[in-house]
Amino acid sequence: MSDNVTAGRRQTGPLGGLVITVLLTSFVAATYGFGFYLFSQLVTDMRRDLGFGYTAVGTITAAGQLGFLVFAMIGTWLASRIGGGQVTIGSVALCAICLLLLPMTDSIVVIGILLTILGGTAASVYVPLVEIVGRVIDYKHRGKVLGLVSSGTSYGVFVNSLLVPSFVADGDWRGLWYVVGFGTLMVTVVATVTFWRLGLFRPDPAEAEQAAEQRAEQEADGGKGGALSGVRMVLVRWVVIIWVIKFMNGFAFMPFQNYLSPYLREGLGFDIDFAAQVWGVIGIIGMFSGFAVGWLSDKIGVRASLLICYGCFFLSSMLLVLAPVGYLPMVSGVLFAVAFYPIYGLVPAYVSKTAKGTAATVIFGVTNVVQGVGGIAGNYTAGALKNLTGDFMWYYVLIAFATVALGVLTLQLPPEGADENATKKKPVGKAAAVPAGGGTE
Repeated sequence: MSDNVTAGRRQTGPLGGLVITVLLTSFVAATYGFGFYLFSQLVTDMRRDLGFGYTAVGTITAAGQLGFLVFAMIGTWLASRIGGGQVTIGSVALCAICLLLLPMTDSIVVIGILLTILGGTAASVYVPLVEIVGRVIDYKHRGKVLGLVSSGTSYGVFVNSLLVPSFVADGDWRGLWYVVGFGTLMVTVVATVTFWRLGLFRPDPAEAEQAAEQRAEQEADGGKGGALSGVRMVLVRWVVIIWVIKFMNGFAFMPFQNYLSPYLREGLGFDIDFAAQVWGVIGIIGMFSGFAVGWLSDKIGVRASLLICYGCFFLSSMLLVLAPVGYLPMVSGVLFAVAFYPIYGLVPAYVSKTAKGTAATVIFGVTNVVQGVGGIAGNYTAGALKNLTGDFMWYYVLIAFATVALGVLTLQLPPEGADENATKKKPVGKAAAVPAGGGTE
């Protein structure tokens, strides 16, 4: 995309950009924080009242990741046809409806279906964010904004940690679902009005010029595009590495948080107040870690920042395996929060700096799908290991091994920006040849 097109995408002033940033962060907080992460904090109390086992929990969390995968594909398809603004608002509204319906039933099957849809709305909200941010945020601020938005989950987790103890103490876990559902519905109404006033429901005026440039690129490339272009991208080494990294991120780190509260309360014997405190610390640190690590990645590079995150993940999981006593689980939560939220901004940042145009869009779409597949596998494996061994600890051992493998994979990536043309014209043999100093810093 040309610089003129990029500049032309901005249609609001600083105030509009600030409002959109707050709303997008609240969308992520609602769809991620008020869905499975609230369920994981309430699962002990819901099991006590409804009488389901951990096989059901593992199946439901795996189904939620299936919903994420399906909605990621549907959201990408719809956004290209009806607009990113419409898909985002529709996803948040659907999230609010599911949150309100969930406490109305005693059927674990219906609850599982609603949680599956909630997992899907997390994906369909996130897919159009790049388009929306591109229209209202200056280029030089987009990385910071996306870093903050990627921390949105932490705001939902923090709200959960404040509300859970009081509702659980009164035996009213259903009331908490109603509260977050009505809150999400109110945000949806405000966002709908804001999007309409900012023109985000109307087509992007830069779309026509972008499409014309893409057609010109395809003609210059001998008319080859579409599926053939996608095949060429699969054959590029760094792209495959990114997809493997995203799969392993979903496999290891989504279950880490989903099963943290049950592990603390049922496996390690901590009470609800301590578990809520751990989640509160995770939420507070997560509010800033996405922005902070995103800023750091602009200084030292995305790869170095990823290695720091995976180091934190390793230490966090090992603390829960080797020394889950006293306040060390709290330290584990701190390390987890420092690394978890930035991961969702760092990988897209690497892709955006290394690939351009259609290539970047396709790669980003596939990363969401493979992450969903990884989450399905991870959540189901965690539940199965609990049933097989009677202890969640063994999954945290598996996570520690996964972080080592992720560090090795990260070291195989070329500097961001060095291979930006590899997805267009370079053959496989040359794709790995990276010129020295080819980064974007």
